[in-house]
Amino acid sequence: MKTTYRNAVHDAIRHAMQQDSRVLLMGEDVGAYGGTYAASKGLLEEFGPDRIRDTPLSELGFVGIGVGAALGGLRPIVEVMTVNFSLLALDQILNTAAALRHMSGGQFSVPLVVRMATGAGRQLAAQHSHSLEGWYAHIPGIKVLAPATVADAYGMLLTALADPDPTVIFEHVQLYNTSVDVDTLEPTDITRAAVRRSGSDVTLITYGGCLPKTLDAADQLSLAGIDCEVIDLRVLRPLDDETILESVRKTHRAVVVDEMWRTGSFAGEISARIVEGAFYDLDAPIARVCTDEVPIPYAKHLEEAALPQPDKIVAAVRGLFGVEGQ
Repeated sequence: MKTTYRNAVHDAIRHAMQQDSRVLLMGEDVGAYGGTYAASKGLLEEFGPDRIRDTPLSELGFVGIGVGAALGGLRPIVEVMTVNFSLLALDQILNTAAALRHMSGGQFSVPLVVRMATGAGRQLAAQHSHSLEGWYAHIPGIKVLAPATVADAYGMLLTALADPDPTVIFEHVQLYNTSVDVDTLEPTDITRAAVRRSGSDVTLITYGGCLPKTLDAADQLSLAGIDCEVIDLRVLRPLDDETILESVRKTHRAVVVDEMWRTGSFAGEISARIVEGAFYDLDAPIARVCTDEVPIPYAKHLEEAALPQPDKIVAAVRGLFGVEGQ
């Protein structure tokens, strides 16, 4: 049966609400409108306004309400429309949700899930196309997830809801319409990266919306005799160093693909960990493919030019082998 990424998110929320009366969903337009990305269509009719709550346009306010609800024994899912709006709620996430277990000496937990759309590629221009996952991965006290597959979109949300501590989930806008044939969907591990393609010549490390592009690049490179291993990080905090280093020690080369801007990117953190843990296994410098350091353009051809694309990944890999061109 074909299932889209969007439907997987919807079905995970619905399943969680059916199984646990403590689960509720709140956010802008999640009720009557069915969610900006249609991930909550029909849920208001099924579960009612007490559990599907449309909120005012105040991220600071409704994320704070979610923190309070979690402290009070509920299992709230808070949807922030897009990642740029989450900056208005950063105080609640960083200074409250992430810190309360530590500051209370373990007396309080905050079983909160914050979902948000992230990334570019839909001509939403400079204010609605950010990739800020790495900022959140900097924060101790929260888990940061970036599901790139239909199975993970469903399963990671369910596992996060069972976790006693806050989790932030980034759903890339380019993935909502992707679909695959699935037999069953079930809770997914939220501690390990996944090897999406095995290879022996170079390790390609990525997550979220860049995974399909990276797999495309790997297919192209295979035609040129370069065997790529593709790692989907899935979990940005805590980062699965073991899977990354094991792969790099096997292939001896690494390219990190990250939609954040290059300066201060999450790719820089991954590169540093590879140098710390597998420097003497490297046969070439680590390469990074990131978004150009400009506000994301509105014009489609300029937006595409600014973002990581398969041809840029192919060129970066070929450069590690001293091969010019694509």
